[in-house]
Amino acid sequence: MSTESSLGRSPLPVSPPEAWEPLLRFTRLARRPLERFLGIEAASGILLLVAAAVALVWANSPWAESYVHLWHTPLGVRVGAFTFERPLEWVVNDGLMVIFFFVVGMEIRREIHHGELSEWRRAALPAAAALGGMLAPAGLYLIFAGAPATRSGWGVPMATDIAFAVGILTLLGKRVPAALRVLLLALAVIDDLGAIVVIALFYSSGVSSSGLLVAAAGFGGVLAMQRFGVRTKLAYVPPSIVAWAGIYVAGVHPTIAGVLVGLVTPVRAWLGPDGFVVGVREKLEHLAKTSTDTLSSHELAETLRHVDVARREAMSPAESLIETLHPWVAFGIMPVFALANAGVRISGGSLDPTSWRVLTAVAVGLVVGKPIGVLLASWIALRLRLGTLPLGMGLRHLVVLGVVAGVGFTMALFIAQLGFSDASLLAAAKLGVLAASGCAAIGGLVLGRLLLTPVRTAGSAQTADEAESSTEA
Repeated sequence: MSTESSLGRSPLPVSPPEAWEPLLRFTRLARRPLERFLGIEAASGILLLVAAAVALVWANSPWAESYVHLWHTPLGVRVGAFTFERPLEWVVNDGLMVIFFFVVGMEIRREIHHGELSEWRRAALPAAAALGGMLAPAGLYLIFAGAPATRSGWGVPMATDIAFAVGILTLLGKRVPAALRVLLLALAVIDDLGAIVVIALFYSSGVSSSGLLVAAAGFGGVLAMQRFGVRTKLAYVPPSIVAWAGIYVAGVHPTIAGVLVGLVTPVRAWLGPDGFVVGVREKLEHLAKTSTDTLSSHELAETLRHVDVARREAMSPAESLIETLHPWVAFGIMPVFALANAGVRISGGSLDPTSWRVLTAVAVGLVVGKPIGVLLASWIALRLRLGTLPLGMGLRHLVVLGVVAGVGFTMALFIAQLGFSDASLLAAAKLGVLAASGCAAIGGLVLGRLLLTPVRTAGSAQTADEAESSTEA
């Protein structure tokens, strides 16, 4: 069946005029499995797992030297006498991860504006759970590895990896109510915000005032362009780079620049869906009434420009950028980060007692500290009536939530890079993160199967609420 064009004159062609049809059919056939995979909600977590596994195998294989050599390959820019050169690992951790943190900043801003964090009653429970899930792991870490040589790693077990956590809940299928997924997302957003504050305050070197002035000029440029009504997104790249450079020179970790730019990105749409429909309909109706013989290329181009502006302004800049960048972050930047940072040589004999303390402290913080902190803080918030438990959720859902929150991975590995300059301690911290994340993932799946009952459809004999009440009874 042919597809009719919106103008109702002729069917749309199935392929571009310059395309070779057999090759086009082959590429479409090859693309379908990839599209199906990317459509799976847990796909990002699967890619992270694959990247981490590849890094571990590579780093412990006969070709381990090539792994180290790759990430220490120097990259840089040279203009005249000016030279800026850094290893590939730095480009990933301090460059590409800025985009990751930029998206995180926009997601936090969106949630505060019109999401789960926009009302304090809805935000109170995930905020309490996130706070408890940060303090308890940090406290347990200091109990197990609070010596001066290892104390700097206290921030490693504080963070939850949202991609893996959502992937675990997805694998549990209908056992997970929508309210639990929303609560996890809100907890992870607040958790990320806490981790960002920790990085800015405790994992940055001595602050340089000159760098802060440069950063202020960059942020000032971003805000000034917003006041002048500049809507082209690429125009904000130069002042954002200036802000990043200033933050880097100041001694604060440069990823903080990405967060700050994300936090000031507008979250209100100019036209919105209604404005888009009204604005486009008039142009298309005029175009439909115009004969193709009398329609000039200039008039067509003007109409297309108007439609493009309406399309761009139907969503807020933050929403639009999140939709655009999220696939690149989830399926590109995060797996590359995992590949660059999860490659640790596994050799128990090479770990000294100090390294073992770091490994144990990180693992205990994530596997034990996270569930304890989430459950205890949630209980206190509910007891004091600061927050409310979503309808259809009970204690067993909070238990699964706490265990799944122990999957640290991306942010935990990132903080480990900042917390340890000693190679053996860094390797121990990474092993602790990987082992704990694996245990938390398996524990979340097992407990989810044991504690959670499948959510029934409306026509079933027993509803989800009835199942909840009968279980609690």
